[in-house]
Amino acid sequence: MAPGNAEGGTMWQAENDRWALAAVCLVYLAIVFLTSRGFIAAPRYRRMQGRIGEARARTTVLAAVSPDDPVRQAVLATVTARLDTLEHTNMVVWRLSPRSSWVFSIPLSKLASAWRVLHSCERDLMRLLPPDEAASRLEALQPRLEEAGQPPATTLAAAAEHLHDLEDTEAEREYEQQRAALWLATIGLGAVYLIGVTLAHQPTMMLGALGGFLSPVIGVMRSQRPSSWGVLVLAPVGGALAAIGGMLLVRMLADPELNLLGHVFLDNSWDAPDRPLALAIALLFGFSGTLFSRLALTATGQLVATGSPAGRQP
Repeated sequence: MAPGNAEGGTMWQAENDRWALAAVCLVYLAIVFLTSRGFIAAPRYRRMQGRIGEARARTTVLAAVSPDDPVRQAVLATVTARLDTLEHTNMVVWRLSPRSSWVFSIPLSKLASAWRVLHSCERDLMRLLPPDEAASRLEALQPRLEEAGQPPATTLAAAAEHLHDLEDTEAEREYEQQRAALWLATIGLGAVYLIGVTLAHQPTMMLGALGGFLSPVIGVMRSQRPSSWGVLVLAPVGGALAAIGGMLLVRMLADPELNLLGHVFLDNSWDAPDRPLALAIALLFGFSGTLFSRLALTATGQLVATGSPAGRQP
């Protein structure tokens, strides 16, 4: 092959690698977004729809009691209007059109505020319950208050308010973590793309991402308990970046001036990312964040020792 054709083929391959890496990053970002909306928000939204139906049924029953009481009917009318707002408008979900049944997205912040509105409606309905039913339901809620470390409540609405506040606070904390995970995944994927384009370490990041994916998978298989969604989303991205950083640390510690890891790691790390040993190292760094942190601490200690007067060579 002529030198010009070889150079053109190399440039064409590099361009294809950049587009492939960009496609992988965009696809994974879409997966992260769909995970946040489909696996986290959607089940809670469907649960909220069921609770709205229960509240509507309770409203219908309570409306038949004391129909001549204007205060009671005003409360029920207010609750019905708020339930309509939750169910038939875009307060919670984004749709292709107002009448479309296909949900396009469920913003976590909107979902959290909608649950607080629904809980407020449920407490308004509880205040209208007959005394015997209210007392029975209050007695049933007392053990849950004790488990949550709350003092016994004197009214059903007060007990429900304590439990609703705990539930909403926990959900909002989870939603905040998911938003942070989405932001970190977006920034991390951008860093992965820039590093892959500028440094040509696609194999290193690919094996690191594989190790990051395998780590929570094996954890679930061992403990039979699922990891948090934030960990699952960030693990492959963090694994890819940890592999890059780990390979650079290995190269530094194997440098002849430090000579802590020897020539085997010097010849199979940053400067030769396609070799089997280098790929295995990248996989290990992606799998174990502890390995990366320990090596980083070792490198930091060595740099401090080398830079101190006692550690300088005469």
